[in-house]
Formats: sequence, structure tokens, C-alpha cells
Amino acid sequence: MDFLQFKESLLEKLGQVEQDLSNPEITSIPENLQKYGQEHTRLTELKELFSSYEKALGDLSFLDEMSAQKEISEEEYVPMKSELELSIKGYEFDILKKLVPADELDNRNIIIEVRAGAGGDEASLFGGELMRMYMRYAERKNWKYELLDATENGVHGIKTAVFKIRGKEVFGRLKYESGVHRVQRVPETEASGRIHTSTATVAVLPEVTDIDVVIDPKDLRIDTYRAGGAGGQYVNKTESAVRVTHIPSGIVVACQNERDQHQNKEVAMNILRAKLFESKLMEQQKQMTDARRSQIGSGDRSEKIRTYNFPQNRVTDHRIGFTTYRINEIIDGDLDELIDKLIEFDLNERLENIKI
Repeated sequence: MDFLQFKESLLEKLGQVEQDLSNPEITSIPENLQKYGQEHTRLTELKELFSSYEKALGDLSFLDEMSAQKEISEEEYVPMKSELELSIKGYEFDILKKLVPADELDNRNIIIEVRAGAGGDEASLFGGELMRMYMRYAERKNWKYELLDATENGVHGIKTAVFKIRGKEVFGRLKYESGVHRVQRVPETEASGRIHTSTATVAVLPEVTDIDVVIDPKDLRIDTYRAGGAGGQYVNKTESAVRVTHIPSGIVVACQNERDQHQNKEVAMNILRAKLFESKLMEQQKQMTDARRSQIGSGDRSEKIRTYNFPQNRVTDHRIGFTTYRINEIIDGDLDELIDKLIEFDLNERLENIKI
């Protein structure tokens, strides 16, 4: 994409904003001062990015010319060209992020729900690996995570797991993970070496408050029961586990991870609010005319979004046709390259309808 096509309108808009900021009739209103000030900062940063971008393009053109005229050796040319191209790609990504308005939910903390799908024990093992993958990614980003609830099985995997991640731009980076994840590999118990396919479903929900979602207590049925599990001091001793049913929607949330019934109810209500908010967002996104953005942005849970093929060391994201051969690094939480590709694709799709 030719990003420089936006430069002229950028400079024109920046001049207009600076003129508005010098108008006392506008800046005398505190809300206007904040609004125009933020826009001036965004446009000024864009202007500086465009300048750096143009310089890098000019440097690359000059370098190519020097190489064509044999004024620089191949040994010098190749690494310098590679470094400039990497720099240009970085500027393009930064410009994209500045051009397209950020989603107001991007800075929210998130609740992630991982469910084992088809594939028996292998699906449970894979679900556990996905949970650890996101937790390892959180550690790499210096985010905090907290396990809210989990149901394990006997093979060190999980049937379901719900956990919270807190940090800067958490939802903005992980919202693309919602959907069906598929794994292909040879199970340890498979004597013939046959590749087994199993799935797990991931739902990434922005954390919400009572203000975002109002729940009428009359719409709830709350049941308590004894926590189940592998045993231990606090299991099956008291009715501390809580199951909350939202009658109008049919959504059921259960929590048994905390020792106290009140804490379990609070956690369950937080998860319920997030699920109700997600339902509202999905309904809004169904009305969007840009179907591609809806798929990438919301991550329909029924959509197969990614395949992890261990024999081929391959991870493929089917939404954007991107494949990488770094499966072990990705499973260990090294997700930035993959997520950046998803963000870039989404921003490019949305940029078509954007004017500075």
C-alpha cells in the first residue's frame, strides 16, 4: 500500500487542528482542549513517522543505485538493504496503527476461556497447552494472569479453564485468538505412529463492569454445591462451588476455584458479565457490512482459525494464510510475530474506509 497518499491530507488536517487550537472560542471549553490536543499529538506523531519513512525509502533507493553502479560491494549491500527493509516495514506498521483509530476496548483486561473439543484425551492435553501458551505470553509481556476456574482430567490436561490476564493493551493483542484451534500430531499412546487431529476452543472476552452490562437479579438462578476435584484440604468439605444461570440467555457459569462461596460467586458474575457483553458485541458485528473485519476482529468461536502441525513444525493461521515453522517457540508463548501479522491484516482491511 502507498502510505504516502495520506501525507497531503495529513498535513492539511494538522494545519486545521493547529488553527482550531489557537481559537479561544474552541479551547475555552475543556473537553475541546483535550480532544483537539490528543488529535494534534496523533497527527504530529504521524507527520514524524512519514518523515522517517520517506527518509528510509530514499536511503534504500540510493543504496540500490550505488549497488547497480558497483560503488558498493555485495557483502556490504545485502545486510544494509535487509536492515533498511526491516526499518521500512516497521514504519509502515506504526503508520497503520496511527491511521486507524484504536478500538476503545483494546486497553481492557481480558478473561480467556479454553475448552477441550473433539479428540478425547489429546484435546484435553492440547487445551492445557494453549492455556500455558497464553500464560507464557503474558509473562513475556510483563502482564499478570490469574486462574479463575479449571476442570482437569486424568491425563494432565484440562476440560475447561478460565483465567484472567491484566496489563496494557491485553485485549487489543489477544482478541484475535478467539475461535477453534486444531492440533495435528502423533499421540504418545499411538503405537502405529498415526497422526491424530483434535481441537480446542478459545474465547477471549474483554473484562466488563456493572456499567457495561446491567444484570437484573431476578434473571439469575444461583446454585451452590460441593467442589469436585482431585482431592485436597478444601475439596468436597463445604458447598463453596457456585453455579450461576442467566435465565434469559441460558448462559451458565460455574466456579469452584476459590475457597469461599462469596468469592466464587463474584468470579462467576464477572465471567457472566463478560459473556453477556460478548453476545452484545457479536450481535453488533453481525450488522457490519465489512464481513472480513468482523471475522478477524471478533474471532467467531465456531471458526477454525489455526492449525498446529507438530510433524511438520508448522503453525498456520487460516484467516490470513500465514504459515510459520516455529511451532515450539509459539507453544512456548512467543506469539508476537503471529499477532502482529493479524493486527496488520485487520488494520489494512479497515484502512480502506478511513480518512485522516
